[in-house]
Amino acid sequence: MYDYCVSLVISFSTNKLGFTPEFLGRVKLVTSIASLLGVGLYNGFLKNVPLRKIFLGTTITGTALGLTQVILVTGLNRKFGISDEWFAIGDSLIITVLGQASFMPVLVLAARLCPEGMEATLFATLMSISNGGSVLGGLFGAGLTQVLGITKDSFDNLALLIIICNLSSLLPLPLLHLLPVDIPKDERPKQDIEVELKSS
Repeated sequence: MYDYCVSLVISFSTNKLGFTPEFLGRVKLVTSIASLLGVGLYNGFLKNVPLRKIFLGTTITGTALGLTQVILVTGLNRKFGISDEWFAIGDSLIITVLGQASFMPVLVLAARLCPEGMEATLFATLMSISNGGSVLGGLFGAGLTQVLGITKDSFDNLALLIIICNLSSLLPLPLLHLLPVDIPKDERPKQDIEVELKSS
């Protein structure tokens, strides 16, 4: 649902705040760079941190930071002397870095647990689940949008929708105990790995 709320905030930004396509392109550029920063953050500081701690920390922090969009929608940022444009850029940058850092362990875990010869199938399954979750979240978000009476001209309840969408990100936390404590190491003997590398 979070992605759907982001699209509504973009609609609010263009219809109410007057953000131009050029500025939204700059925001997209910043988020693309932020994705690389998220990979660097994981590789530099988080790759040895237990999985459960990474997901717990990034989920709670991401939810809290996602709620900052309420500040943009209600205009509180202007009371603190921060323009809408700078607030939108900073908000997108931080949230994208966290999102990428939290997704990296999923890919690493999948690579470590994947049986040999099943790599393409596992990756396709992982992406299908991820895309299916996005579609389902979008449907729930669209339903809530209709219930709350949010349209392209009426954003009165947008702040409430953002709060609901962000709090829904906390729903998977009770399932964290199903994850392994840490990413399993490659248990193949070093000689087998060297032979495999030489043969390739």
